[in-house]
Amino acid sequence: MNHKKKQTLYFSLIISLLVFIPLSTTLYAKTKKDFKNKVDQYITAYVNMNQFSGSVLIAQNGRILISKGYGMANYEHEVPNNSQTKFRIGSLTKQFTAMAIMMLEEQELLSINDYLKEYMPDYPNGDKIKIKHLLTHTSGIPDHTELPGFNKERRVYQYDVVKTIEAFKNKPLEFTPGEKFNYSNSGYILLGCIIETVTQMSYEDFVVKHIFKSLNMAHSGYESYREIIKHQANGYSIKNKEIIKAEYRIISNAHASGALYSTVEDLYLWDRALYTEKLIKKSSLQKMFTPFKDQYGYGWGIVKLFNRRMVGHNGETEGFRLNISRFIDDDACIIILSNFEQTPVGKISADLAAILFGEPYTIPKAKQTIKVNPKILNDYVGEYEVSPKFSFTITKENNQLFCQPTGQDKLEIYPESETTFFLKKIDAQISFIREENGDVKKLILYQGGQEVQAQKIK
Repeated sequence: MNHKKKQTLYFSLIISLLVFIPLSTTLYAKTKKDFKNKVDQYITAYVNMNQFSGSVLIAQNGRILISKGYGMANYEHEVPNNSQTKFRIGSLTKQFTAMAIMMLEEQELLSINDYLKEYMPDYPNGDKIKIKHLLTHTSGIPDHTELPGFNKERRVYQYDVVKTIEAFKNKPLEFTPGEKFNYSNSGYILLGCIIETVTQMSYEDFVVKHIFKSLNMAHSGYESYREIIKHQANGYSIKNKEIIKAEYRIISNAHASGALYSTVEDLYLWDRALYTEKLIKKSSLQKMFTPFKDQYGYGWGIVKLFNRRMVGHNGETEGFRLNISRFIDDDACIIILSNFEQTPVGKISADLAAILFGEPYTIPKAKQTIKVNPKILNDYVGEYEVSPKFSFTITKENNQLFCQPTGQDKLEIYPESETTFFLKKIDAQISFIREENGDVKKLILYQGGQEVQAQKIK
């Protein structure tokens, strides 16, 4: 899970553009050995660039094609990752929360069309917010990870769920419920509370008993404060090309929005179960995988990649980047769990799908920066508008350029030519376009196979 609202946990795009990007189509590698070699070569390139450490599983037609660990679960003690390594899965938790809600609906203990007031009578606007709005991120409730106090309080000190809800409960709605999509961890925390109210069980106990144990997911669970979890990976970041520990976080505070952990092989058991009626009927599964707004269903993004229907989700939290992509008409699944927070899991997942389906892809290689005359950099400083409500602000500090999208963090951009710059935290490029008279009037963002143009207005 991530506290950057615009990075909506599908593919992490800098301006919340479309997620899983369509390209083209054919058939995957000729033999299983050939396929494994191609995947291994591709992932190893990211490992060598210090952009991946974790576990990968790819399966098709009920066969695991590759299940392998890369890098270290613990760099201090040189403990390698493997297919049984446990990772915080961040917002992949949301699909289990959504499943729990659908299970309770089938038991007629609730309805997704119930209003929040039926479970939390004193919640403001509870007579306007439906359970369905919480599932689809259309409630209008602000994301508490975007509110003051998150980084200094709710991220690092133990908070029970009631206290967390108090942080956003009385904030005004950002829009009328059902009107639009805006990713909100707050909504899924409320869903967790509804599950607890209806079942008289903790969220943890319900998910473990009724989902994990039912599916024999023996290596999955809810991360509790101070608990020692055997074979769990530590989270890391990269600073000045060195591997360092990620920022501290008490992930149990994320509750039903992001507190679960799992392994690639357990998540594959989850994938298999979603083709069956072990947990819920196919009619309920169909609801989960039907987009409501902005290609989002109940805890899943639903899109097309290589002209194939895919349901998936990203997870992001300090020290971890995660992805599950399910091509449900092709019975194919790609699971990536990384304990490096710089890992571009969206791009990796798309490229692994390209290998699987015989589509074009490139082996990643480290980008090289060059020195650019500071006078040239001055020409690029300004505000570039994508739309009346969204723009990129380019600034210069100590002869380095930075890009800040509306409402997001400022990120350094690095020159690979005098006009083209790249980002290290996100797989994207920015090109500045000069007119015939030499003036810079436009930039173009290239990301995930898409181009976004922005006109200079200041």
